[in-house]
Amino acid sequence: MAHTPRHGHDREIETLQEFDEVVARGSLVGHRVQSVDLTDRTFALLGVETTGAIFLGCPMEPDAAAKVRADGALVFPPVPDLPFDPYRGRLYSPDELYAGLGENSSGYAGTPDARAYAWFQRTKADGDVFASMLRAVHDDAVSDALDEHLRGARVVGVMGGHAMARGTDAYAGAARLGRSLTRAGLTVATGGGPGAMEAANLGAYAAPHDDAMLDEALLLLGKEPSYGASVGDWARAAFEVRSRWPEGGDSVGIPTWFYGHEPPNAFAAHIAKYFSNATREDGLLARCTAGVVFLPGAAGTVQEVFDNTTPNYYESRGEPTPMVLVNRTHWTEHLPAWPLLRALAAGRSMEARIALVDTVEEAPEALLRLAAE
Repeated sequence: MAHTPRHGHDREIETLQEFDEVVARGSLVGHRVQSVDLTDRTFALLGVETTGAIFLGCPMEPDAAAKVRADGALVFPPVPDLPFDPYRGRLYSPDELYAGLGENSSGYAGTPDARAYAWFQRTKADGDVFASMLRAVHDDAVSDALDEHLRGARVVGVMGGHAMARGTDAYAGAARLGRSLTRAGLTVATGGGPGAMEAANLGAYAAPHDDAMLDEALLLLGKEPSYGASVGDWARAAFEVRSRWPEGGDSVGIPTWFYGHEPPNAFAAHIAKYFSNATREDGLLARCTAGVVFLPGAAGTVQEVFDNTTPNYYESRGEPTPMVLVNRTHWTEHLPAWPLLRALAAGRSMEARIALVDTVEEAPEALLRLAAE
């Protein structure tokens, strides 16, 4: 009986366990095997049909590779000497990006995160078309993993400036916001960096713990207020919090190596890190299906406000999603984005989906109210 290839994500194999389960059913025809080490599965590969299969970055023995190619499978071998896996099937974790932080003499510079940024800077300057292709493949794989992770989730974005320092009232407020949104059953997504982004991810991490935990964590983190002096010390303080209070709540960080001077924060349990900032920015906002809260920020946050406004204005992604701007003085006087946003929204469906509030404490209720409109 002919095997009919499965469609969509059912055909993707991203772990050795999934590989073994599919092989046990008798065929790898039409499957995509993504970054799975198959060096110990030579016997299985020699004995199973692989016509139309695609192997992306899967180490395998030469005779196994020759056999699957003879079947008509496509084999994209691992690329040597890269500080990242372009075919990865999973999102990053903080432990993966910061691996070796406390074990190597070079500190943060020796971590996979820093080495990927250094590779990006070097190859971008060289204009290497092969490196450009690898970056694109990596970013597409990350997008696929992000979609898989967020499927069915109610995602709320929290946007704000990277300069917001630990130990400030603003940072504490952003953390309480992340905690409230998570406890309301939403998945918090941020730009994944420091400042307001870290604070919101911290709040999501604190959600399962009692309220006192967040107060204590804020005091501990306040001893390393900024990454500017030492990224290593800044990150180690976060990992100390995670170690003292394990099993925190889930959230997502979506940072970029384009802003390599901004390290990823360690409180987002799942990190979708991109080389392309344009792909990252549009993808972050597009996935915020439950709306976005905009904390005070500078040019980057203003850009995000209007990047989110455009699809809401034209309804190019369907019904407009809620937008809540926090801090009336900031958004009407310092950077008066609110009057323009309100003028754009007038008479359109999105008019009922925007709000301006004074404090972060008001934001969750405003967001949920707008969602119900």
